[in-house]
Amino acid sequence: MNIVVQKFGGTSLATPQTRTAALEHVEDAVQNNKQVVVVVSAMGRKGDPYATDSLLGVLDESLGTSPRDRDMLMACGESISAVVFAGMLRSKGHEVTVLSGPQAGIITNNDYGNARILEIRTARILDAVKEGQIVVVTGFQGMTPDGDTTTLGRGGSDTSATALGVALDAEYVDIFTDVDGIMTADPRIVNEAQKIKRMTYTEICNLAYQGAKVIHPRAVEIAMQKNIPVRVRSTRSKDLGTLVTSGFEALEHNVLSDRQVTGVAHTAPVTQIQLRQEGIGQVDVFSPLAAHGVSLDVILVSPDLIMFTVGQAETEEAEKVLSSMNLSPVIVRDCAKISAVGAGMAGVPGVMARIAEALKTYDVQMLQSSDSHASISVIVPLAKLEAGIRALHEAFGLSANH
Repeated sequence: MNIVVQKFGGTSLATPQTRTAALEHVEDAVQNNKQVVVVVSAMGRKGDPYATDSLLGVLDESLGTSPRDRDMLMACGESISAVVFAGMLRSKGHEVTVLSGPQAGIITNNDYGNARILEIRTARILDAVKEGQIVVVTGFQGMTPDGDTTTLGRGGSDTSATALGVALDAEYVDIFTDVDGIMTADPRIVNEAQKIKRMTYTEICNLAYQGAKVIHPRAVEIAMQKNIPVRVRSTRSKDLGTLVTSGFEALEHNVLSDRQVTGVAHTAPVTQIQLRQEGIGQVDVFSPLAAHGVSLDVILVSPDLIMFTVGQAETEEAEKVLSSMNLSPVIVRDCAKISAVGAGMAGVPGVMARIAEALKTYDVQMLQSSDSHASISVIVPLAKLEAGIRALHEAFGLSANH
């Protein structure tokens, strides 16, 4: 079967005009003899009446609400989207089946608010597809083996889409959003930022983990299990956007052979925390911080120095925990993390040197750095964030067509 999965985010469903554009993408696929499974998010964003955050705003937390109850509420937005969008499809003469996440067979654990998919029982979807119907599935939702509704956490509809793509052995998964594809940097900061035509799963995961608001990395990791191509596209355009697939397929197009860095991502604001004293490297500071829900990033450990970053909102909690251990942390607020990401940098000498030289040229102080096989991250003063992003974008020639 020529199954494709099309996921439409909240901005793609927010107005009658954007919903009409989304409908046209579904019809284009149908006309190309594809059997379409649509995954929808809640309509709009915070402030819009049916967005997930707006639904949560109805709750009076002081009265007491269990995580299980919250998930029942949060699942409502996608249900509204699915019914509205299915009605539009029917008005155009299409046969449609609407399924909630549980009805679609998405089985999860019971980690309410951030559930993980355990399996997808595809029989009901496949029965509808075989009858020639378009299937509209509510994203973000699943159910426990006991039948309780769960939600999949941030980026949950992306995860629903790629998980369904894998389970249904789809030809590809289209993630429709309000941007034309994955960009080499935030275009609000770098006017010369270009759309990346093709990239690897590893690259897009690293961009997402390093702060790029593109697609949830969990969704990409799921697609990568079965090498299901993912395209990040604009609802408002017929352009095919950015193709995400394996490195081997991308190499066939000769786009990685001399490309060390694919894009520049950033996270801000963050706080750098330094612990300097003899033997500090032997002290377990990480378990107490984890126990208090403080997430660490860009970690450096040496015998007499531990450095890491935390989100700005977690600074006070981190300082409190460390002080309770009779430690004297040096707190450097108002920092930012800038990351150069690219599968082509692995094993290539000189990438860090180019980063350091570029930052120096733009008078950007580097406070700390870390690297992996596909990314190098640097911590800089928040006031120098935009200059640092432009410096790396220019240093690696990312204004050229990708």
